[in-house]
Amino acid sequence: MDSRHAAASVALALAVVPVIGTGSQEPRSVFRSCEAVLEQEVCTWVAMEGATAVELGATVPLGLIEQVPADAEMTWPPEELAAVALPPQARASLGIDHLGINWETHGHPPGPFLTPHFDFHFYNLTKREIRAVDCSDKTKPSSLPSGYTLPDIEVEGMGTLVGLCVPRMGMHAMPEKEVTGSDPFTATLVVGYYGGEAIFFEPMVSRDRLLERSDFSLPMPVVGSLPAGVHYPTEFSANYDAAQDEYRLVMRGFRPQ
Repeated sequence: MDSRHAAASVALALAVVPVIGTGSQEPRSVFRSCEAVLEQEVCTWVAMEGATAVELGATVPLGLIEQVPADAEMTWPPEELAAVALPPQARASLGIDHLGINWETHGHPPGPFLTPHFDFHFYNLTKREIRAVDCSDKTKPSSLPSGYTLPDIEVEGMGTLVGLCVPRMGMHAMPEKEVTGSDPFTATLVVGYYGGEAIFFEPMVSRDRLLERSDFSLPMPVVGSLPAGVHYPTEFSANYDAAQDEYRLVMRGFRPQ
């Protein structure tokens, strides 16, 4: 959590390749943006068919998961490991700006999430806008995804976090059955809000789960009333590549406005 991102991101256009087995007549182009994080390369990418985004993702090496400090002093507000820009094509077609990665050394309240884990925030606000989130706006959204809750959490020494709002992140809506449960979580999908609007979706995954080096998927909640021009996915999977020793976080099925 105390480490800072190390290098500016670079957007790279990959070769255009035909789509196989989708029935699409459009060729597929893939664009990437990469950044060095703890001497490991983290990349975001978007697959386009013409002007339409069909996949959004991030490639996360296991070297990064293994290198993070096992114990570190908590800072407030939390510092990101990295903020990796998404390719311009992703911002233009989906309204999603960048990936923020946080390493939660000790986890955080409520109880089921007090386990070391990673936050992978896909923000539709810019980096500058996220840095300005100070939790002074207590406005909650008028509705939440089905089965989700936006709790107010009392934290010793910090008072009440309304909507579990964290400065430089935002409020955190989570599956209610996990918030009220007693078992430590392994992986879940969080939706972030600020000023009453959705500002990120977040696969939140324990370090132990990632170190299993195996595929998994998570149900994506349906987020209503997205800001104009913003499209969230309906599918999420984490696919482990043994040859490269890395995960590919893949999102598909973007909902039209």
